[in-house]
Amino acid sequence: MNLSMLDWGIIIAFFAVTLFIGLYASKGAGKSYSEFFLSGRDMPWWLLGVSMVATTFSADTPNLVTDLVRTHGVAGNWSWWAFLLTGMLTVFVYARLWRRSGVLTDLEFYELRYSGKPAAFLRGFRAIYLGVFFNVMIMATVSLAAIKIGAVMLDLKPVETLLITSIITVIYTSIGGLKGVVLTDFFQFILAMAGMVVAAVYIVNLPEVGGLSNMLAHPNVTGKLNFLPDFSDSKQLIPLFLMPLAVQWWSVWYPGAEPGGGGYIAQRMLSAKDEKNAVTATLFFNIAHYALRPWPWILIALASLIVFPDIASLQAAFPHIDPKVVKNDLAFSAMLNLLPAGLIGLLIAALLSAFMSTISTHLNWGSSYVVNDFYKRFLRPNAPQNELVNVGRISTVVLMIMAALLALVLENALQAFNILLQIGAGTGLIFILRWFWWRINAYSEITAMVVSFLLALYFELGMENPLPEHIKLLAGVGITTVAWVTVTFLTAPSSQETMLRFFRLIQPSPGGWKPVIEKGIASGELNAQEIIPGRLPQQILGMFLGCILVYAALFSIGFILYSNMIPALLSGFVAVISGYLLLKNWDKIN
Repeated sequence: MNLSMLDWGIIIAFFAVTLFIGLYASKGAGKSYSEFFLSGRDMPWWLLGVSMVATTFSADTPNLVTDLVRTHGVAGNWSWWAFLLTGMLTVFVYARLWRRSGVLTDLEFYELRYSGKPAAFLRGFRAIYLGVFFNVMIMATVSLAAIKIGAVMLDLKPVETLLITSIITVIYTSIGGLKGVVLTDFFQFILAMAGMVVAAVYIVNLPEVGGLSNMLAHPNVTGKLNFLPDFSDSKQLIPLFLMPLAVQWWSVWYPGAEPGGGGYIAQRMLSAKDEKNAVTATLFFNIAHYALRPWPWILIALASLIVFPDIASLQAAFPHIDPKVVKNDLAFSAMLNLLPAGLIGLLIAALLSAFMSTISTHLNWGSSYVVNDFYKRFLRPNAPQNELVNVGRISTVVLMIMAALLALVLENALQAFNILLQIGAGTGLIFILRWFWWRINAYSEITAMVVSFLLALYFELGMENPLPEHIKLLAGVGITTVAWVTVTFLTAPSSQETMLRFFRLIQPSPGGWKPVIEKGIASGELNAQEIIPGRLPQQILGMFLGCILVYAALFSIGFILYSNMIPALLSGFVAVISGYLLLKNWDKIN
């Protein structure tokens, strides 16, 4: 593709603004490692909320959505839409608890909640397991998307794409810390979202597509439009709808949608000014992530079914690309290749924004684990602040190199998505219950982590006849859950001192802490006045009202695009009513 001077001007301007923001943020980022990783805990909700959305608007997400729509239709998106339940649970139950904990990373939580050497081992091991290996896998999938976009749109080799996209990201992330990441996220999200909307409008109106009404009536598209799968077809209904809504959302650990919060979502909540800002930021994120953002991607994916109806047509259009990476997800980049000069520069900048916002967050988040939960905790407890910041910057560079190398061997986004789901299968329930059930201990989490990982390896590498993805997920959840529950009752709980300190600090709903409370009162270590009645029923109500609001808004937008005005109005009415009830009960819920 030949880029015009306007295209290059837009791209160069994008890089210049990004670097300027990173340099601006670097002034305070080196003061301390707390400033570097949490920006002084003074971030407002709107900036944090946009940062969360920008992070999940990664370069691989449109590719994943395109793969799902082309393979299963619009209803295939329930494999990630179902995570809204997790997100709203975090909003109304866990956001304030995380902010109240005062930890620097969510891994520091382990030694706040559990006691002894098992807690220390869990913190240190997961610092490397999540912060390095798991995190590198996630960044590699994002980098894979960048490779495909670079190959289709700019005829770049994989190594060339990774060098260009990674260097600037590493620079502003390593010098600006979290503040640099969040500020650039804000700029990059606005650019990325505007670019996707403009691209969707242009692509839908291409002569080959024929406009929105012609696209929706095309025989390649008509069977892909339903928001819900065919309820009479169990082969579609179970894996695409029932499994995500009934099992996946609460049982699986997945970055950005961790049950009970965690990862970079927890990092954003911990950096908020206060509990109110943490809650509001997370609510904004879930509304924007699920209701406002998906439709431009879905429209482009539907249009691709007309222009590139199958993988063979993609291979014919791009013979220079390695056939092993020509999958359905490549259709997204292929459609963007049809944009005209001038607009293509905006879209390349938008895709760079999506890539860089995600990678920068994962670099800063993973580095925070390496520094706070491994290096400082186990290697250099008394290390000076400047040394910790420097280790953070060095680990940022190393993580990017590892992710780039792994990206060169992956093939498609859906493949990586399924692997990550399987590795986390069965661990999610622990992350939900550990705040509210005194009996869970460090051995519970160690067991869940080990069993789920070994099962994932067996399902992916050890089986001669692979099972369907949803069967593997269900088996992983069942076996892992039985294993960690069994170990929980066979091992001793955390020490009374640790649990009492945790209860006092976090003030969770007291129902699941009765033995700890009774023992504390009997010993005189706890006063009845310190026990605050829980609001869990009201918070669960808020969760469901929030889910209804977002799903209704998502469907209302979709029905408007489909020109089905009566369902659009009904969905919009439901969204307004649920939003009104949510606002009316906001103080009670919180």
